Amino acid sequence: MSDYEIVRAVDAEDVYADSDVPGEFRPLTRALGAEQLALTMIHVPPHSDFEQGTGHFHDELEEVYLVTRGTLTMRLGDDVHRVGPGTAVRVAPATRRSHRNEGDEPVDLWALSVANDHGDAHKLDDFWESSPDAAQSR
Repeated sequence: MSDYEIVRAVDAEDVYADSDVPGEFRPLTRALGAEQLALTMIHVPPHSDFEQGTGHFHDELEEVYLVTRGTLTMRLGDDVHRVGPGTAVRVAPATRRSHRNEGDEPVDLWALSVANDHGDAHKLDDFWESSPDAAQSR
């Protein structure tokens, strides 16, 4: 393995490619050969609920989200925040979370955490009401 790796996000597999989930979810961790960090690029089209009213939390993983384009609506616990480009959001493991794009511009965000090979995420059904303007159905 090299001392470094360069990977374009668009070259990483899009986990949502064959689903009805809007946008893109591109984990880059393996492609980068990263051993300590996990990195995912998430693209959320305008007026889309990323998780369609659901949410999730982790047992161990602290996550940092970095919004690089658009304005994202995030629910963190019982609080709702709108965050724009250049904003970083740290979320503690047990914090319930979800996000959606309520705007007219696409949102790009990056999720960063410690690498974890045993998956500690827990899905929460009916975490919050789906956006009335959501462009997709499930």
